[in-house]
Amino acid sequence: MRVGVFIVPGGDEPQGTVEQIVAADRAGLDLVGIQDHPYQRRFLDTWTLLAYAAARTERVTLLPDVLNLPLRQPAVLAKSAASLDQLSGGRVELGLGAGAFWEGVEAMGGPRRTPGESVDALEEAITLIRAFFGGETLRQEGEFYSAAGGKPGPLPAHPIGIWVGAYGPRMLRLTGRLADGWLPSMGSNYMAEDEVAERQAAIDDAAKAAGRDPSEIVRAVNAGLDDPHELLDPERLARISIELGFEVVLATVPADDPIDFIRRLGEEAAPRARELEGSS
Repeated sequence: MRVGVFIVPGGDEPQGTVEQIVAADRAGLDLVGIQDHPYQRRFLDTWTLLAYAAARTERVTLLPDVLNLPLRQPAVLAKSAASLDQLSGGRVELGLGAGAFWEGVEAMGGPRRTPGESVDALEEAITLIRAFFGGETLRQEGEFYSAAGGKPGPLPAHPIGIWVGAYGPRMLRLTGRLADGWLPSMGSNYMAEDEVAERQAAIDDAAKAAGRDPSEIVRAVNAGLDDPHELLDPERLARISIELGFEVVLATVPADDPIDFIRRLGEEAAPRARELEGSS
């Protein structure tokens, strides 16, 4: 089990946001995921923050969690991710979302898409991004994204995983067919625990139908949205892995004393949870 934190890119106190990321690196956590809501005026730009964070950290993996694709052109996004992976020494994964909060997207100059269109656009984007990461000339004539021969470069320092924030049936099938990882959020306003098993099975079935090994798809989750402090309980943290099947757990960081929470998660809860997982 890998354990990390799910951070709000707060712009009201930007150095406090950066301090949380640095604290995660120092506490021995594995990942830092950062929300991406460009239309939220109180938030820093996620890619700018990730780049700054890469220069301030040494070992932690960094990922957008998850990028609002309608406001990010996929070929340019692939170049951004590959560049940051090179500069950080291979410490980047790529979380992608089909889009939400369409009024905000439109307000920032993006398109308003139907649910079906958003899934189709995501599939086209994954194809382009994967081609870029693989060093292939970008040739695609799609409904949403086209490329007429763009040359990729620089290439990433390691095989960057494309992790998809998926909930509905079509998105889960797409994850099983094409993605390297599944990255939902679990909480009262998102996905309930009793819905996880069915969605895990849907991804497995889609992967098998596509001739893929389901075990190759990383299962990650943003947890603790209702009560972050519950994840300081090693038994609770271990159960998310053992019973729900998530190998990566990203804990929501509370507003009250976030640095102490991150320290305790990395130095106390996560090591003990791994021991419990290993003995199960």
